Amino acid sequence: MGHTVEWPVRLYLVEEDGRTTARVALHTGTTTLTGQGTARCSPDDQDVPEIGDEIAAGRALRDLAGQLLQVADKDLEGVGAAPPRREQRVAYGWTSAMA
Repeated sequence: MGHTVEWPVRLYLVEEDGRTTARVALHTGTTTLTGQGTARCSPDDQDVPEIGDEIAAGRALRDLAGQLLQVADKDLEGVGAAPPRREQRVAYGWTSAMA
C-alpha cells in the first residue's frame, strides 16, 4: 500500500546592510529541523538582494539536508542497518564560513 506524507517547510529571509540571513524550518510531525544560511555582498559588487536571497536560502537548505541525512543515518543504525558511507567533498566557491 502507498504512503503519502506532507512535511511543511518554511523559509525566512532577512536582508540587512548587505547581509542576508536565511532560516528554513522543516516539520515532520515528530521532529522539527532548522537549517541556517548566510550571504553577504562584497563591497566591490552591486547590491542585488535577490542574489543574496538565493545564496542564503541555498545554504540554509543544504544545512537542513545534511541534518535530515544525519537523522536518517541514526534511524538506520537504530534498526540495525549500517548507515551509508558518505563521500567527503570539497565545497566549491565561497563556503558558509566565508559569508
